[in-house]
Amino acid sequence: MHYIYGINSVSEALKARGRAFAWVGMAKERHDIRLQRLIEDCRKLGVPVRFVSRVELDRMAGNAAHQGVVAVTSAKQYNDLDDVIAARRAKYSLLIVLDGVEDPHNLGAILRTADAAGANGIVIPERRAASVTGTVTKASAGASEHMPIAKVTNIARTVEELKEKNIWTVGLDERGPQTYDAMDYNMDCALVVGAEGKGLHDLVKRKCDFLVSIPMLGKVPSLNVSVAAAVVLYEIVRQRRNREAEAGAK
Repeated sequence: MHYIYGINSVSEALKARGRAFAWVGMAKERHDIRLQRLIEDCRKLGVPVRFVSRVELDRMAGNAAHQGVVAVTSAKQYNDLDDVIAARRAKYSLLIVLDGVEDPHNLGAILRTADAAGANGIVIPERRAASVTGTVTKASAGASEHMPIAKVTNIARTVEELKEKNIWTVGLDERGPQTYDAMDYNMDCALVVGAEGKGLHDLVKRKCDFLVSIPMLGKVPSLNVSVAAAVVLYEIVRQRRNREAEAGAK
């Protein structure tokens, strides 16, 4: 059995219809409008609802951050790399390739930002990296249920595959020779982000078409990986929106 928890997480999973739901447990002590709406959504889709104690929900979720809602579901269904590439949501592709992000909260935060930035999807390695768990789903506010996510065996080989498909690969590295905002992202591209504390593996770094860095003006040498990814993703959004605006003005 797999558990996802939190009102937004369960609500988005119901909307996405990417999982099979066994049942949804709700705190019998809660009677607010948000929970009532979720009950109605479950009933429309034929998903059983059970009213249980918070102690039971704590046990199911493994923590107390469930907001009174825990769903028993099938596992997250991952996609093929080709599916992620095909899921382009705008003129240019935008993929995020994670080279070994291990913290589920960071993965969840990146998924949430990637969805907001209009990315095709995420690529993660099969081993030594976070997968989509209940914690990730909660941290992503349910974005994990909508974003195509591919699991691959080798990130360096995947970078090569993307390049063969005419997708430019931009590695985020603290020693990158150009700043992230000096890059023109009006092209099909993939942002390649390294692991917490370790950054990109050397082989992955060498495979990337470009390496960019974020200027650090304080005493701390780097940003949290999810924050760094968000900074670059929204620079990509800014540039692409500006290009569209310029084209529309002509």
